[in-house]
Formats: sequence, structure tokens, C-alpha cells
Amino acid sequence: MTLETIFDIAVSNWPMFLRGALSTLEISIISTILGTVLGLVIGIIRTIPQPERGPKKIFLKIVNGLMSVYIEVFRGTPMIVQAMIIYYGVANTYGIDMDRTFAAILIVTINTGAYMSEIVRGGILSIDKGQYEAAQSVGMTHFQTMMNVVLPQVIRNIMPATGNEFVINIKDTSVLNVISVTELFFATKSVAGVNYMYMETFIVAALIYLVMTFSVTRILRFIERKMDGPENYNLTGNQMQVLKPEDMAHKSETRGN
Repeated sequence: MTLETIFDIAVSNWPMFLRGALSTLEISIISTILGTVLGLVIGIIRTIPQPERGPKKIFLKIVNGLMSVYIEVFRGTPMIVQAMIIYYGVANTYGIDMDRTFAAILIVTINTGAYMSEIVRGGILSIDKGQYEAAQSVGMTHFQTMMNVVLPQVIRNIMPATGNEFVINIKDTSVLNVISVTELFFATKSVAGVNYMYMETFIVAALIYLVMTFSVTRILRFIERKMDGPENYNLTGNQMQVLKPEDMAHKSETRGN
């Protein structure tokens, strides 16, 4: 095995690798977005205050019970097993000819939603209760409190966990080769089946995965910094300025002179 061999494999088979990488990114991006939205919805519903009695309490208990079952099932079983059940099981049982890409997005989405719902619920519960009380004191409903007060903070707080889920999804799409989705792992296996150089071919795939996950991590870190805002800012109301420590020291020296 030499670097030249690895380079030759990458160059001679780049259309196949590129097609697989793009398919992996497509499935990961769409599924992470949809899974995060699903997790937000479930997280909000599971944190609705339950009334002491009445039909609403019974309804919320049933809904929370069903959501708990969904979360435990999809967090407690491997994605590769879920893919086999959803794609082949549904097709054989109900005779539905499901598109492979649609099935892949569905599988990763519901798996991501199960994890993100717990992350969102934890983020919501981490918000100080005083903020809920303040929102209720001005007449906000639970939904208005969530949309205007809680969720903007939660979304920022769960950004690292969401980015981690995105990176995991990029890698976990490799299990979708069991339903013949042409993602990066499937493309790599096809190339290796032709040239019989498995180690060199999968090293190329590993490098592509590394580039994708590293790039995604850097982009998400940049977005996090943008969401945090500038470290130093002016308050337009009274023109108070937040200064760096070195600026404060310089100001003190100037006054002393």
C-alpha cells in the first residue's frame, strides 16, 4: 500500500466517491433539520404543564406515553435494524414500493427526532423558572412563552448537541447500505469490489468522511459564534461601552497622568 495507490484510486473513481458523498450530505442535512424540528415539537409538548384533573390531563398523559414509547424504541434499537424493518418490513407487509432515498431520510429523521426530543426537553427544563413566571405575569400562554422567551435560548444552548447529531448522522448513513442506498459507504464498497484493493479504497472513504465532519464542525462553530454576538458592544440607550481589560488599564493610566 502506497500513497500513490490511494491517490490513483481517488482520482480514477472520483465520480463514484463524489456521488456517494453528495448523497450522504443530502440525507444527513435533510434528516438533521427534520429531526431537529420533530424534536422541538415533541420537546415542547412534553413540557406542557399538566392540569390537576379533567380530559386535558388524560389526553396529555396519553400523548406523553406514546412519545415516551417512540423515544425509547428508537433510542434503544440500532439504526440498521430500524432500516431493515421500515424498508423491507413495510414493503413486504403492505406492498408499498418505497423509494430508497425517501426511506433513508425517513429512517434517519425519526432516529434523530428521538434523540433531539430529549436534548430539547433538557434545554427547556434548564431555563430559569422565573422567566416562565414573568411571561405568565404579562399574560403569555405556554405556546407564546415557548416561542418568544424559551426557544430562542434553547436553540442556542442545544447548538453543540445538534452539531454533534449532524456529525453522527453523516457517519451513521453508512448503515443505509443495507437497503442499497447509494451513499458514500455503498459507493466505496462498489469501487473496492471492482479493484479488490479494500484497504486503500476505504482509506479514501475515511478521508472523505473526515473532511465532511471536520467542515461541518467548523461551520457550526462559526454559526455559534455569530449567535453569541460580539464580545464588546455599545448600549445605544446611554452609550455605555463594554471595554476589554487592556482598554480599561490604558484608561486608568491616562487618568493617572
